[in-house]
Amino acid sequence: MNNLDKTAAQRRAATLRKEINAHSYRYYVLNRPIVSDSVYDALVDELRKIEARFPELITPESPTQRVGAEPAEGFTKVEHPAPILSLDKATSREELFAWRARISKLLPEDAPPLTYTVEPKFDGLTVVLHYHDGQFTLGATRGNGEIGEEITSNLRTIPSVPLSLPLPPDGPTPPTTLVVRGEVLILLEDFAALNERLLEAEETPFANPRNAAAGSLRQLDPRITAERPLTLYAYSIVTAEGERAGALPATQQGTLDYLKALGFPIADEVIRHFDSFDAVADYCEELTERRESLPYEADGIVIKIDDLAVREALGAVGGRPRGAVAYKFPPQEATTDLLDVEFTVGRTGVITPTALLAPVTIAGVTVSRASLHNFDLVAERDIRVGDRVIVHRAGDVIPYVVGPIADVRTGDERPITPPTHCPSCGEPVAHAEGEVAYTCINATCPAQRVQKLIYFAHVMDIDGLGERTALQLVDAGLITNPADLYALDLDDLLPLEGFAEKKAQNLLDAIAASKAQSLDRVIAALGIRGVGATVAEVFAEHFRAVEALAAADAATLEAIEGIGPITAQDVTAWFARDRNREYIEKLRSAGVTLAMAAPSDSDDKKAVAAPFDGLTFVITGTLSQPRKEIAAWIKARGGKVTSSVSSNTDYLVIGESPGRSKFNRAQKLETPIIAEETLRNLASERGA
Repeated sequence: MNNLDKTAAQRRAATLRKEINAHSYRYYVLNRPIVSDSVYDALVDELRKIEARFPELITPESPTQRVGAEPAEGFTKVEHPAPILSLDKATSREELFAWRARISKLLPEDAPPLTYTVEPKFDGLTVVLHYHDGQFTLGATRGNGEIGEEITSNLRTIPSVPLSLPLPPDGPTPPTTLVVRGEVLILLEDFAALNERLLEAEETPFANPRNAAAGSLRQLDPRITAERPLTLYAYSIVTAEGERAGALPATQQGTLDYLKALGFPIADEVIRHFDSFDAVADYCEELTERRESLPYEADGIVIKIDDLAVREALGAVGGRPRGAVAYKFPPQEATTDLLDVEFTVGRTGVITPTALLAPVTIAGVTVSRASLHNFDLVAERDIRVGDRVIVHRAGDVIPYVVGPIADVRTGDERPITPPTHCPSCGEPVAHAEGEVAYTCINATCPAQRVQKLIYFAHVMDIDGLGERTALQLVDAGLITNPADLYALDLDDLLPLEGFAEKKAQNLLDAIAASKAQSLDRVIAALGIRGVGATVAEVFAEHFRAVEALAAADAATLEAIEGIGPITAQDVTAWFARDRNREYIEKLRSAGVTLAMAAPSDSDDKKAVAAPFDGLTFVITGTLSQPRKEIAAWIKARGGKVTSSVSSNTDYLVIGESPGRSKFNRAQKLETPIIAEETLRNLASERGA
């Protein structure tokens, strides 16, 4: 490369950009990559080196430019080239047919039969993307439909946003000016992984994917946006000008195919074309039943007349186009009264507010408690006791308060203020300037003891030790830290309310059985800040003993792949405390597993007992048993189960409705993808 002159470097850089873009198209749009991660990374690395040597060759659309620029001072207003309209809504089959009847009256009697294209109604953030001569030049939010906020630098960081058109080498040449409308969102699987990382780092998780996407996209510092797993879906052309503008498709289905051919991701998993409106209504009802299986949050389905000229001729009324309608899924929100607020002390001392509500039914479930997340959010949204509030619940997500309905306030509402003293022990609450958390720093706080005990029991699979029992054990003075569990006997438990001899013995048996839990479970159960199940597995595999982990310094920990400096510092600080080392010694004296067993000398015996020894699995989708049970089955046979697909993954086990990001990642890395039946056959074959 050092022998390249500028002319040769320019040619090579252009070739590399074209090749990298082609591979990006196969990965993000077609979901059919043909090269491994290492090959793709090598191409990008070569391009980076050329651009580093010849900075004048760097172009705005280069794949190397998907990094955050310097923070902006504010958002510039952008006027859209055409109104970005919202849609009229329908909530039932009858309302769908009423919409169809209304538009039929406006059509000529000799008009040909209508056909329809159906798309998801994404619950994300609408964006408008501008391209000139095939290059991405401007991006904006929808704003009020006429004026949005300019977020070009942030959109550039999203891997699925094409920086140059067409993305595939054989794609159509776009018009001189092309403006595309789409939605930026976070896939549910990526959202779960993002929140899991935040929780492991003891940071506040996002309330829902839409908030996460909107907050990430509207960062003044694009480098923060670049760290978030954002995805784009395109679905319409706002306007086109210049050469080839007149050759654009005449239908919505054709438009979607055209956008995909240019390199934009589209929602293939939902998009359908129908000649019959009965079939459209049937499909809406079908998708309503399986909305939870979609890879993203959608609050409905958009039905569009396929013929763009007919849609245009129908015009708009009240700022809403007549030629399209949004069929809304049944609401996952409701309004109710916020009666009071309860403050809860977590195992790390963080105090969180929980709303106590007048019971309300949401999506078939009665909700009387909902998360308020943190005090900053409460202040930002001005949520008060006595407010009429909007509460949201989706799937298995904990219900949360969206915000108040301020228009119906009576003046009797009371502001929610953070407590000055711990609601459990009465000690003063600490709150560092610039931080979200309000914390009780009293190490002997009873609430923290209870929460740490509950967490320990959960991770160590101690059946029968729930919140009520944990509270009884702490209140009776039997537990100061979880290691005290192993000193309990029948005489300790029988005086407690609700404990007969059988219940007490069952709990003691469960406690005794937990001594044999795997090393990674024990490390996770210690409750070290930032060390959840995934990080604990990494530590167990690397050190093979708690003693070795305790002896490691921060630099050693940080050198391990996947371990950051904050976690490294938290771990070393935890083991540096005398009371924590005493805690470890109490666990050791009780016989709890603190080291991995030495490898067996008998390879034959090992092969039968651990057919998955040395293999790493990732599980996605719905299988015959809960994922936790499938994972335990794999681990019992010597395998390792991780939460994300990487180059170290040996198999991706898929069930129904697998996660798109894991599936795509496995395909890209050429990781074998197997069904549950194949997994069980594999165990038999390797164990034979």
